[in-house]
Amino acid sequence: MTPFTLAILGGGPGGLYTALLAKKRFPHWAVRVYERNARDDTFGWGVVFSDETLGHFEHADPESYLEIQRRFVHWSEIDTWARGEIIRSTGHGFSGIARVALLDALATRCEALGVELQFSSEMTLEALPTADVIVAADGINSRTRASMESVFEPRIEWGRAPFIWLGTDRVFDAFTFIFRENDHGTFQVHAYPFTEGDARVGAARGTFIVETDEATLAKSGLATMSESETLAYLETLFEGELAGARLFSNKSSWIRFRHVQNRRWSSGNVVLIGDAAHTAHFSIGSGTKLAMEDAIALVDALGSGLQHQQPDVPAALAAYEAARSLETAKLQRTARVSQGWFEIAGLMFRTMTPLQLVGSMMTRSRRVTHDNLRLRDPALVERLDRWFEAESGVEAMSDGRPPRPPMFTPFRLSGLTLENRVVVSPMCQYSATDGVPNDWHLVHLGSRAVGGAGLVMAEMTDVSPDGRITLGCTGLYDDAHEAGWARIITFIKASSRSAIGIQLGHAGRKGATRLPWEPGRPDEPLDAPWPLLAPSPIPYHPYSPVPRAMTRADMDGVIADFVTATHRAARAGFDLLEVHMAHGYLLSSFITPLSNHRDDEYGGALENRMRFPLEVLRAVRAAWPAGRPISVRISAVDWAPRGMEADDAVAVAHLLAANGCDLIDVSTGQTTPDARPEYGRMYQAPFANLIRHSAGIATLAVGSIADHDHVNTIIATGRADLCALARPHLADPVFTQRAAALQSYDLEWPVQYLAAKPRSAS
Repeated sequence: MTPFTLAILGGGPGGLYTALLAKKRFPHWAVRVYERNARDDTFGWGVVFSDETLGHFEHADPESYLEIQRRFVHWSEIDTWARGEIIRSTGHGFSGIARVALLDALATRCEALGVELQFSSEMTLEALPTADVIVAADGINSRTRASMESVFEPRIEWGRAPFIWLGTDRVFDAFTFIFRENDHGTFQVHAYPFTEGDARVGAARGTFIVETDEATLAKSGLATMSESETLAYLETLFEGELAGARLFSNKSSWIRFRHVQNRRWSSGNVVLIGDAAHTAHFSIGSGTKLAMEDAIALVDALGSGLQHQQPDVPAALAAYEAARSLETAKLQRTARVSQGWFEIAGLMFRTMTPLQLVGSMMTRSRRVTHDNLRLRDPALVERLDRWFEAESGVEAMSDGRPPRPPMFTPFRLSGLTLENRVVVSPMCQYSATDGVPNDWHLVHLGSRAVGGAGLVMAEMTDVSPDGRITLGCTGLYDDAHEAGWARIITFIKASSRSAIGIQLGHAGRKGATRLPWEPGRPDEPLDAPWPLLAPSPIPYHPYSPVPRAMTRADMDGVIADFVTATHRAARAGFDLLEVHMAHGYLLSSFITPLSNHRDDEYGGALENRMRFPLEVLRAVRAAWPAGRPISVRISAVDWAPRGMEADDAVAVAHLLAANGCDLIDVSTGQTTPDARPEYGRMYQAPFANLIRHSAGIATLAVGSIADHDHVNTIIATGRADLCALARPHLADPVFTQRAAALQSYDLEWPVQYLAAKPRSAS
């Protein structure tokens, strides 16, 4: 019987590990590896694995694990060098190994098992001898993927930060991040040891990845320097950190990271693994990990459901993809968040203290949070919290107690001081009658104020009858509305220490819809909708009414409505006013190019699209009492092709700050039904972070902020100044009080509830 044949294109870690695992499990199989380079060639330096990853390798093949482990350099610290400080964080387990040593260990194990290794073999898919399964482990520049592009449907996105992968004979004793600034711009280094020196690798070596931004690269001249000139420039730049050591190149050049995804991972008997299938940014050190874990999953899938010692190839490859795609997608999302942090690291280096920069970096991927970091390194977190407490203008506890949690530090915004950083998001209740807030709104907002939030935001409240989303929306265009809100504010101010804000808006083309819980499609229009306004006559849904493109007279009328509502809000006693410029409502629909197709001075370039929203903001600012802050909610990105991007959001923030805005409430999306958000915990916080450090304005973070740990993470690390929570407050009106009790913080409780106050918080 002809043996089952497994052909592997690519002799990197993923390809070799697939070969040895397959041959170990199925000795009767013919397993062949075709590698275009010589056995001793490698174009990388070191590889890093976490302790968790190493456990997977030990279980899969103890023999190769022991050989790899023998060559590891292990450490548990992360050092950050910034502005003359070295800040060390402990409690992190990593191991480094020279890439050439890893390949040697895997190749040696393959040979011992009887794998046929063909080095210096330029094998293509078309020229490959017949095989039952062909594994494309041919890397990020996969020829296999390219030759079958119409089948795999790859999507490749280029990163923004140029980097160069170098080696050094300065062997740092920890995972080391270095931030350095010169006249050309900012640079950051990812450095780690991978060998203490052995016969195979030679002298002790470490990896030294230098990353910067396009502007700095161009200004420095590095983009056009030779290899030797590049090394000389960087050795001078990092002279202090290298301490006389040298940098080495291995055909290194400045490149940008490529994020690779494929819609399909297999076709017929061809399957992708490793960088051919997916990539993960080097800042979380997962490219080789993913490739080797792919190998484990692929061999497991091939070994399941054997029939007469032969795998059901289509079923096995489908099972492999199902087993790996979800986990890989999660890690890729994490890696992209980490990548995004480093792409603006120079910006944060210029605006943060080294300590806060370290806190932000350690939590950059959102997998490590404030509480998780405390478990790893309690001393670092206490130091960060104590610094943040002092930075917030409050004195430390005199009895030596730990610093207060960052979420319970006060925040001053114009003439308003909030007792803590927790905000109850504006949540439409769709329960008003003719725009009048009623007992439902009193209980809804009042209970959350009693629950301890620093700021309670009333729902989007419309400035005119035709500006409503639904018939159940609240308004501020009638005396009865003003009186209804004043009643609620009177209760909140008498019964709590919370500030109260209102969000003013106009629904625009998203107006005149049924209540969201009524049967029908999303945003189902009313049977008799009122006329809708928009910058252009484009319906939100295909089944939505077509709005009227606004005239100058329409604009003047809307501005007047906003001004009248602002006066009413001030008289009712609101402490803060927010102008709603997000989520596809009227002002938002001017900002995004997806709905603004005007060819006059209110359309086209972003500055023109912002013209009318800024007219509204200036009019509101003039009508709102001095000293009371104004915030603006924006959709930072549209999550849709040809829509608003992060750089646009920064430009919008600068314009808002220059026209009277004190705080930007940073949301995303909901501007088009075609949006495809990248959800995840705290998924919108990076945009608040970018705007805060780019525009120098206070920000409020929203979006999947689930608990006090998330709030502390965002606040302590400077991603935002305030955190707004919606669903957690719906589930738990006393969210803030409960968070205080869980952290043993003594938050003031209403006297009526003192009997229930936990003793740990007394």
